[in-house]
Amino acid sequence: MRGQTVSEEIMAKVIAVCRSDKKGTRKEPITEGIFKEQEGLADDAHADCNTHRQVSLLAMESIEKMRHLGLELNPGDFAENLTTEGIDLVSLPIGTRLSVGNEVLLEVSQIGKECHTKCAIYKQVGECIMPTEGIFARVINGGKVQAGVPISRM
Repeated sequence: MRGQTVSEEIMAKVIAVCRSDKKGTRKEPITEGIFKEQEGLADDAHADCNTHRQVSLLAMESIEKMRHLGLELNPGDFAENLTTEGIDLVSLPIGTRLSVGNEVLLEVSQIGKECHTKCAIYKQVGECIMPTEGIFARVINGGKVQAGVPISRM
């Protein structure tokens, strides 16, 4: 628009916080997650202080790509802890810090992952986005996170 000096940006936000009891399963959205410093999401099967992959993130935009292949998918179906919207996760370099809500600080530790066993989605359509579009992070500062809170690059 002519004369506009400030460009409007889509506010990046958390769409869902998800957890599971067992590794290798889809995660279920929860109302609020407690992220523990240097560990991950409390009560999640993947929380571990001995790994750099304490939290997994996947963009809703990536999930939408798979929906266009005819799959009915929801946040957590790729076993991600945080489903985001409005932030290009895969373009973030390792070491990037992300502020999530008012308390949590994450540090990107890995982009994508090697898929040793093909997941159910891969077996169904011959492709999966998590190995190329999911990212992993360590929890630098813990705290509470709910759907709808902002997420931003520091």
